[in-house]
Amino acid sequence: MTIAIKGPEISRRGMLAGLGGMSFCLAFGADGVNLLSEAQASTGAHQIGSWVRIAPNGTITILSAGAEMGQGSMTSLPLILAEEMDADWAKVVIEWAPADKANYGYIIGGNRMMWIVGSRAVMLYYDQLRTAGAQVRKVLLTNAAETWGVDAASLKTEPSVVVHPASGRRMSYGEIAASGKVPATLPAVAANELKKKSEFRLIGKSVPRRDIPSKVNGTAQYAMDVKVPGMVYASTLHSPVHNTAPDTWNDAEIKAMAGVIGTVKLANGVAVVADRFERAKAGRDTLKVAWKKGKAEGFNSEQALAQDYAKIHNDPAAQKTTIDSKGDADAAFAGAAKVYKAEYRSDFGYHAQMEPLNAVARFNDAGDKVEIWEGSQAPDVSRAAVAKALGFKEEQVDFHQCYMGGGFGRRTMGDYAAEAALVAREVRRPVKLLWTREEDVAQGMLRPQAFQCLEAALDGSGKVVGWRHCVVGDGGGLLHTGIKPIYYAIPNQFIERRGISHGIKLKHWRAVGHVFNVFAIEAFVDQMAVDQGMDPLEFRLQRMSLTPKARKCFETVAQMCDWKAKRPEGRALGLSVSERSGSLGAGVAEISLDRASGKVKVHKVWVAIDGGTIVQPAAAKANIESGIIYGLSSVLHERATVKDGVVEQSNFHDYTVMRMSDLPEEMHVSFVEADTRPTGLGEIGNPFIAGAVANAFHKLTGKRLYHMPFTPERVLATLKA
Repeated sequence: MTIAIKGPEISRRGMLAGLGGMSFCLAFGADGVNLLSEAQASTGAHQIGSWVRIAPNGTITILSAGAEMGQGSMTSLPLILAEEMDADWAKVVIEWAPADKANYGYIIGGNRMMWIVGSRAVMLYYDQLRTAGAQVRKVLLTNAAETWGVDAASLKTEPSVVVHPASGRRMSYGEIAASGKVPATLPAVAANELKKKSEFRLIGKSVPRRDIPSKVNGTAQYAMDVKVPGMVYASTLHSPVHNTAPDTWNDAEIKAMAGVIGTVKLANGVAVVADRFERAKAGRDTLKVAWKKGKAEGFNSEQALAQDYAKIHNDPAAQKTTIDSKGDADAAFAGAAKVYKAEYRSDFGYHAQMEPLNAVARFNDAGDKVEIWEGSQAPDVSRAAVAKALGFKEEQVDFHQCYMGGGFGRRTMGDYAAEAALVAREVRRPVKLLWTREEDVAQGMLRPQAFQCLEAALDGSGKVVGWRHCVVGDGGGLLHTGIKPIYYAIPNQFIERRGISHGIKLKHWRAVGHVFNVFAIEAFVDQMAVDQGMDPLEFRLQRMSLTPKARKCFETVAQMCDWKAKRPEGRALGLSVSERSGSLGAGVAEISLDRASGKVKVHKVWVAIDGGTIVQPAAAKANIESGIIYGLSSVLHERATVKDGVVEQSNFHDYTVMRMSDLPEEMHVSFVEADTRPTGLGEIGNPFIAGAVANAFHKLTGKRLYHMPFTPERVLATLKA
């Protein structure tokens, strides 16, 4: 059986056999990184995959472990390896790495993972891939030295060529691959053997993303494109109240519909299977399901946010988790010359990825192996989720990575892939399962809503010396990312989370809690600055104990936007810090306001980012601009609400996202020079924008916005207050 896809399908094993030559297969074990010969790799004795293959014709195949959803990881990660290997980038082709975290995962917290979340791809694979590339280069040098009978130390490399400067002899990587020897263990590489920044040919120089041509010409394979012989379609209806099970439904009526093959009971839903998607959806729309009771029954999000969370904050007996504590906050407040306090709120948010959730599942004839096609941010997690749902071992799941039409944290679960597998097993046919947009919104995996209370203590000189921050809501760790103001070295701090569980599905959402936590922090700092009669930038520089890194970011963005210059009539600037995944930034927004409609318009944005070594500047800038736009959409428009346990919105007509006409006219991104290793850039464009807009709004109106998003209705209410 073959798969009808856009473009040829070539297996890694087939490529190895066809190309011949050296195959560099890296196995990560307790004793380091092992390099196996092609013969060893083909035996499957070590159950590993390869990072690098070099063909006699000079073609270099590098596998990418970076799930590609438009952020460019599929290009950036192989480029890091190619840099240290000294590969000719024009001769590099890229393939997906298999869903095998033991061999292709980065290490975080002592665990191997392949999750492309939290701006981690370049940051966490950087050292690992540089080392792998340097080790392959050493093997090539050793082979050339043996061929020429010279010392390997006398050789150097140029792009895909080993050179002997003394004699002028040259040997291409392809020539070495044709007859070279591959040791059983890769040579060690010391840190001082890696290239110096001044020697980089690829890192720091923008190259075209490798996924763009296929996306333009239509050959890029998304799971939505996959068709296999005999494939049928499934559409699901999940419980309106999250995580409740189906009891009964009109099964006979559905099965009598044209093209319907059957229905399948799922843990919290029912799938309708048909010969065409239109018929599966028609059956899904006709379902009448009696649902069992669920924990979220009766939950009202607006009431919880307006009233319940504040009560929890004020309840001494409430569940508490200390996030950070330093110095003596109580003493700082007891001896304060002045104390400030403010409360902030933010609504649920939906991921709103462009491509609806979908996956294809196909079993072998024996029913003991399954293939999955899915666009996943975490192929290792998805593979494990499918295996668990079926009662399989992971090696019984063959996972095929596909491109993604947006992820933003939602595509890390493998839940819909597991559903596709369960349905395929039940109907004994290959199945393509698609969630409708309505189903996706209803089953949200929402960003948590949050209530926050901040307090600050100022000493006699006006310096902030005490800091308290409490966030209340559902979601555990999703609530408190970004809550520690690591850019302000305030000596006395106490930060806590107070949790409550509603039974609503919650999930990481681009920049997670940084979005609402940084908003609260920076709006609060701006409020103190204004009350102290100080320019908000000067207040941060003089009163907030800025770290040197943060100071540099603020000073840079102030120069970029000409902070003190007069603005056009009806416009104002707002300032905010930004922080995420080790990167730090400062951003400014210029806004105007239509006082009749309550619509805020952001005209210009400036942001200065310290992201360490920037591997791909153009891609990094695009990621930051994307984060700004995504952040603005959530700041000015996006909100999901839950009534009686059911998400009230259903599609983009009532879950409003930013339109092209709302985009800023200008976005300026500048990178602060740094020689440190890369830090995360995929989300750093998001956290600052809410605080910058809110602070500009106050500059323009003298009024404060305390509830995100800043919808026209809320803006009008604030102006009238």
